[in-house]
Amino acid sequence: MISFPDPAAVIDIMRETAEAVILPRFKSLESGDIQEKTGPEDLVTIADIESERRMTPILRDLLPGSSVVGEEAVAADTAVLDNLTADAPAWIIDPVDGTRNFTKGNSKFCVMVGLVHKRQPVLGFILDPLGERCAFAVRGEGAWMCGYDGKEERLSVLAPSPTSKMRGALNFRFLPSPLKEEMKERAKTEVGDHFRFGCAGHEYLSLLTGEAHFAMHPKNMPWDHVAGSLMHQEAGGFHARFNKRPYYPDQLDGGLLMAPDEASWDDLREKLWP
Repeated sequence: MISFPDPAAVIDIMRETAEAVILPRFKSLESGDIQEKTGPEDLVTIADIESERRMTPILRDLLPGSSVVGEEAVAADTAVLDNLTADAPAWIIDPVDGTRNFTKGNSKFCVMVGLVHKRQPVLGFILDPLGERCAFAVRGEGAWMCGYDGKEERLSVLAPSPTSKMRGALNFRFLPSPLKEEMKERAKTEVGDHFRFGCAGHEYLSLLTGEAHFAMHPKNMPWDHVAGSLMHQEAGGFHARFNKRPYYPDQLDGGLLMAPDEASWDDLREKLWP
């Protein structure tokens, strides 16, 4: 039986990495420190590259026999994604989530790390280095917020409400037309308020800290959702792909909808989709 690492050890690795290679670059990037990957909306910075490069061997050593699926490693070689369905545990790294925000000096960025075993998330971490806090979850043991002062607080999702009074994160970017336009119109009247941070990690934090009821993401890249989906589940929430089938980290399509409970999920699905 595999013994998974102490969450405190992972948080230390993430904090040390942020302090060493991410925060020194915040609001200090030079033109040569930013590159496009697939286009102007998809950026990578020297902070992303060095953060992933630093954490990869340390996390692998923390759990002997594990592999690593990093966002930038996958950008270089998509075969790395095969580790998600292998027998060995796989670390998932988003070295800087919200890279476009980071390049603009926007504080909505974070570091995310998850651990997957047998296609199931078992550990999840979202580090907000500027906020000096890290949310984490252990499968079957709940979700927690740990401040840099060492204080821990158990996290729980908001209680269900009518959709007309709910606030949440809606990402329409990867939806096809005319579905995108139809859902935007429905959102204007069917939910109380919606927003988009451009950072999945901060949107998950909003679900965990009482700022939002729901979140919708059309694209399921594992580094964006492994950590947050586990935390949301452990905090009492309900999530599923748009067809209401369970989410697995190796499934890159089908979207994700998060809600306070299953009944709320059903209501949001009915109200937002044509």
